[in-house]
Amino acid sequence: MNLELNKHRLMSEIEELALISDAEAPAVTRIVFTPTDLRARAWLMARCEEAGLAIRQDAIGNIFARWHGQDGNAAAVGTGSHIDAIPNAGKYDGVVGVLGGLEAIRLLRQSGFTPKRSIELILFTSEEPTRFGIGCLGSRLLSGGLSPDAGKRLTDKDGASLEQVRRTAGFQGELETVKLPAGHYQAFVELHIEQGPMLEQKQIPLGIVSKIAAPSSFRIFIEGAGGHAGGVLMPDRRDALCAASELILSIEHQAKASGSIDTVATVGICEVFPGAVNSIPSRVHLSVDIRDTDLRRRDSLIAALEASSHAIAVNRGVTIRQELVNADAPGDCAANIVEALSESCRKHGLTFLDMVSRAYHDSLFMSRIAPAGMLFIPCRNGYSHRPDEYASPEDIARGTLVLAETLRSLAS
Repeated sequence: MNLELNKHRLMSEIEELALISDAEAPAVTRIVFTPTDLRARAWLMARCEEAGLAIRQDAIGNIFARWHGQDGNAAAVGTGSHIDAIPNAGKYDGVVGVLGGLEAIRLLRQSGFTPKRSIELILFTSEEPTRFGIGCLGSRLLSGGLSPDAGKRLTDKDGASLEQVRRTAGFQGELETVKLPAGHYQAFVELHIEQGPMLEQKQIPLGIVSKIAAPSSFRIFIEGAGGHAGGVLMPDRRDALCAASELILSIEHQAKASGSIDTVATVGICEVFPGAVNSIPSRVHLSVDIRDTDLRRRDSLIAALEASSHAIAVNRGVTIRQELVNADAPGDCAANIVEALSESCRKHGLTFLDMVSRAYHDSLFMSRIAPAGMLFIPCRNGYSHRPDEYASPEDIARGTLVLAETLRSLAS
């Protein structure tokens, strides 16, 4: 079967979608359920309708665009990703998997292929944790990784509940209807930029993922004692920011000492109160991300964080309280999906690298309900979540071609 990709159309659509943004180009900002996000969703659905796909949306806003197969009773083959973007991001994260998935379906249709199993493109709602503090919101709910009750308790930074925000955006169904039934998908494959430098450094065009890292995140609240910067002597201070600084460095040290390159820890938010140059900080809020491909190793780092917090609190006369946001198990990509991706690469004479994903994706939660896999393409310098994020047209086209070949194999 001859598969001839329309690279110009694919790249034009990536550029067109990037202009639907709350940030000035080349940056992209699309926060879930904002007017900009809703415009981007409408734009995508129009492209899917033009491609002849049947569209439905669920109560959290996941979009499903289906190419019906010959056997309407057979479990479908899924592909897709997300198009929401953190503030000041780039144009390829998630988007390559969505628009590449759409182009892969077009490619198969134009080649004359008739699928036995339906092929479904999925746009997942809110893969980024920007608005509600938890990533992969749509895939968590549809896989059962987040209960409807827990979802209803989520709020944004302005105190608006997920229920309020999604209903205002036009999604009126009940969250209880989002979870998919067992066996809905026979397979799921996600195309994505690597968000790391390995493929570019090794000059290998494609990566096939075997494991997806286990994410966990915490909010840490440190309470000390404020006072005038000139009036409180150093021996009497209970400076919350100094305690936070010590804890941040401890987290970094423990991650480096884990013995594995796959262990990573990040303090991404540090909010200081009252935030005046001549006032001793009395309160600090930290947000911490700890992840690993090995659950036991990650949990040992979490235990070390708790021990450090206790020791620092005692030593500095402050209180430190931790609040768990999420702690998910790592995901293994299914052997049959890995083999299907590998065979598709070999069929087109493309080399590939076996690798792990240290970033987590919607595929992590899809792997709870279906055999799942991921295909990576290089991104320049490994940059992602920034305006200079870049994947070349040639790499995007290669990834889309292999995705199409894999979907053809799985849907036959």
